[in-house]
Amino acid sequence: MSPKSKDLTEVIGRHPLFAGLDPTHLELVAGCASNVRFAAGQQILQEGKVANTFYLIRYGRVSVDVYSPGRGRVTIQTLHKGDVLGWSWIVEPYRWHHDARALELTRALAFEASCLRKKSDDDPAFGYALIRRFAPLIAQRLERAELQLLDVYGHVAQV
Repeated sequence: MSPKSKDLTEVIGRHPLFAGLDPTHLELVAGCASNVRFAAGQQILQEGKVANTFYLIRYGRVSVDVYSPGRGRVTIQTLHKGDVLGWSWIVEPYRWHHDARALELTRALAFEASCLRKKSDDDPAFGYALIRRFAPLIAQRLERAELQLLDVYGHVAQV
């Protein structure tokens, strides 16, 4: 393992999403990772486009937005250091459901989805470990979206 790969493996292994992951599986994840940076205002995800990456935010802030007719862009979540951006890469048809934009200089680890899916197909135990780690994240994001809907439309139903 190269020093760069070893460093990424250690950084990834300290993140709550991957803490306690089997060391062999951690190396598989690190093999699909790279460091990226986004300037303030730079678009990271675009709704409807192919979801080919997910990110662990190491520094900065990212808005997750949807477009609402009559209201324009609506921020549904702001992500910070330690947060995970993107889960659509793991669920077919692998399309982003939201837009995301860096609100300030943002540094992250990017994980190539096709690399992770291939490794998951080759090693089903690895794939299962990934699903078990992403399922709670997906459920949490859906709960937040539900709360947003209640906030936006809940008062209308009471009229």
